[in-house]
Amino acid sequence: MDVIEMTRELGKALQQDDRYIAYNLAKQVNDNDAELQADIENFTNLRNELNTVMSTKNPDTDKLKQLDTDIKTLYQKIMNNKNMIVFTAAQKNLESLVTNINQIISLCANGENPETCQPAESNCTGSCSTCGGCG
Repeated sequence: MDVIEMTRELGKALQQDDRYIAYNLAKQVNDNDAELQADIENFTNLRNELNTVMSTKNPDTDKLKQLDTDIKTLYQKIMNNKNMIVFTAAQKNLESLVTNINQIISLCANGENPETCQPAESNCTGSCSTCGGCG
């Protein structure tokens, strides 16, 4: 078996992992939550409207403030939805697993012992804006 075939086997194993299964179940629940999907669509529409207003020559500051408030309020509603809370946690767990897998592969590519190398502890908050870089 060559490296690509073994990678495909790793992909199959990943898809059997509880974290992957939990993520997909949570995603399906979110996709089937009509209220959540309506809120997400409304959020997208408000952001598009905000971008449109901001791109005008003399943007209406009152409209901008109202849109900003509406977007922030709706974002909080979305993120406080019980299904979104479960999804976000499941997504974080899956991303952590994939990060660990990638780190092990990178360590091995740099000559580390595959049997003993360990991925670095991650203090990832999920926000790339506060990040100094992965790994």
